[in-house]
Amino acid sequence: MADTKAPPVKPVSVPNAGSARTVLLRRARELALVPALLLLMVLGAVVNDSFLTERNLISILGASAALAMVVLAESLVLITGKFDLSLESVVGIAPAVGALLVLPVAQSGWGTEFPAALALLAVLVVGAVIGGFNGILVVKFKLNAFIVTLAMLIVLRGLLVGATKGKTLFGMPDSFYSLATTTFVSIPLSVWVAGIAFAVAGFVLKYHRIGRSLYAIGGNADAARAAGIRVERVMLGVFVVAGCLASVGGIMQTGYVGAISANQGQNMIFTVFAAAVIGGISLDGGKGTMFGALTGVLLLGVVQNLLTLAQVPSFWIQAIYGGIILVALMIARVTTGRAQD
Repeated sequence: MADTKAPPVKPVSVPNAGSARTVLLRRARELALVPALLLLMVLGAVVNDSFLTERNLISILGASAALAMVVLAESLVLITGKFDLSLESVVGIAPAVGALLVLPVAQSGWGTEFPAALALLAVLVVGAVIGGFNGILVVKFKLNAFIVTLAMLIVLRGLLVGATKGKTLFGMPDSFYSLATTTFVSIPLSVWVAGIAFAVAGFVLKYHRIGRSLYAIGGNADAARAAGIRVERVMLGVFVVAGCLASVGGIMQTGYVGAISANQGQNMIFTVFAAAVIGGISLDGGKGTMFGALTGVLLLGVVQNLLTLAQVPSFWIQAIYGGIILVALMIARVTTGRAQD
């Protein structure tokens, strides 16, 4: 008698609709800032005739360059699942050390009168050392990144005030201002540097194994370690790089303002987190792109410029930034489908 039993049916794998929807929502969250930027540009043109002028648009880019470097630094740390609140103090203390090394005693310097090139190198070294110290405490000693970097923020702020004696430093060599004052096709060099830095970071994160390692560590550090990634070494390197990027942001800020005050960078970290969060960088780690972070910087730059043209007091600008962060966190809750730690 013939066997009429039907052959077994192989299970068909069906894509997870919920997972696909989450990915689309995350991508929409990043790209949503583009039409928001365009809408703000139209609004700015309606509110103020000078908004869309070449001079004002270049002013927005120049004013946002220093913030962009610090946002880039913070974004790299956030992707690994950590925090670095001390970056705002690095923006102040790193260029201040360089200035004190190059200035004579008569101009409130230390009297060492280093060559300008050596003093600028010292600025980068200071940022790297601070980042490395934070990294050692967080990675090697397993201390809480939030508390460590908050303490370092306070320590560095005090050191900056003490080193400068509360004074504003002037009269540094032209090289201290050149990133903000030198232009290429009418755009400040600081804007080009920030754009290149974001492009390089975006390329590394997307195509290089180190970039993929950052996402893996932020997603699950134990799994990344089991996969052969040297988690501690990579994370320590991220803190060092973040410190260097913040010190470059400090030089940009110095050139834009034309001096170094005892409170340079103060409260900047709030704006940094606002730009990173609305740009799609997850506070849980493992998610976010440099394109999203950059659009977050530009959005806040345009918002600040619009409010300034409208003569809105500065304290309202900070309040608006806080509201933007809250809205971004709520959007993140919807797009990720889970609560943030």
